[in-house]
Amino acid sequence: MIRLTRRTALGVAAASIAAPAVHAQGTAIRIVVPFAPGGSTDAVARLVAPGLTQRLGVPVVVENRGGAAGSIGTDAVAKARPDGQTWLLTFDSHATLAALIPQLPFNPDRDLDPVMLIGGAPYVLACKPDKPFQTIGDVVDGAKARPDAVSFGSTGNGTIGHLTMVLLQGKTGTRMTHLPYRSGGLAVNDTVAGHVDMMIGSAAVVSPHVRGGTLRTFAQFGPQRLPALASLPTVGEAGFEGLEAEAWWGVFAPHGTPQAAVARMNAALKESLSDPQVRHTMEDTQQARLIMSDPAGLAAFVQREVAKWSAVVRDNAIRAD
Repeated sequence: MIRLTRRTALGVAAASIAAPAVHAQGTAIRIVVPFAPGGSTDAVARLVAPGLTQRLGVPVVVENRGGAAGSIGTDAVAKARPDGQTWLLTFDSHATLAALIPQLPFNPDRDLDPVMLIGGAPYVLACKPDKPFQTIGDVVDGAKARPDAVSFGSTGNGTIGHLTMVLLQGKTGTRMTHLPYRSGGLAVNDTVAGHVDMMIGSAAVVSPHVRGGTLRTFAQFGPQRLPALASLPTVGEAGFEGLEAEAWWGVFAPHGTPQAAVARMNAALKESLSDPQVRHTMEDTQQARLIMSDPAGLAAFVQREVAKWSAVVRDNAIRAD
């Protein structure tokens, strides 16, 4: 079984850069991840990079360009030449960028073309094993007893995880302290160290640490229980309805990228993600749900996500870090 540890990720990155010689048609392909290394988006990109290198015939390099809820790296892709050499692999906050950053230097709908909705993973709440939280009710009770004293980390302002916690506080009349991080990996590190009471993150980034015993989950936000957390009720089952939330990963190209190049990348992604070892890592080790949509499927999905979550951003006057 493959475990995508930090060491594994670095090895995959090296392999993606060093593998086969440059194809005669062009130079290396860039996959821009608009977040710092160590989170689930970075992990997914590095997991598929070797397979893309093999199938596309050129080296595929993962480039991290984090900051401002993912808008810095996304802007770089939106302004890149639409020649099939630059692609964006991003996270769920993509759907809230326009609401989150009023002076966004690009238009997500106009300047980027959809390629694939890779899949998603439900959000979970996790803490260091010696923390007192056993249920989401414990969090609510603690926050009511000590307003602003209970802290939670997320992968940044405006991510679906952060917005889910905003909704929880609104529904329960509580106040908690939010600590936004530049990636899931950084949030995990501080949660494991006990610097933050808990974190909300995708099952993809949390599950390896739960298996290793350094984190303990106590709430899951998916529509049904994860197989790996079959004994843990969903937040809906625990009495907190309307708080379903899943992280997701999507691939985009600069607007105007030739449709043949988009179709080729979509097919290469699908083949790479269908590799038995890669699929096992995504579905079993990291508890992700693969979708592998066509471009139209990603476009329709993002439209629904924008409608759902942008309202939360606006109603709560949330801005990027």
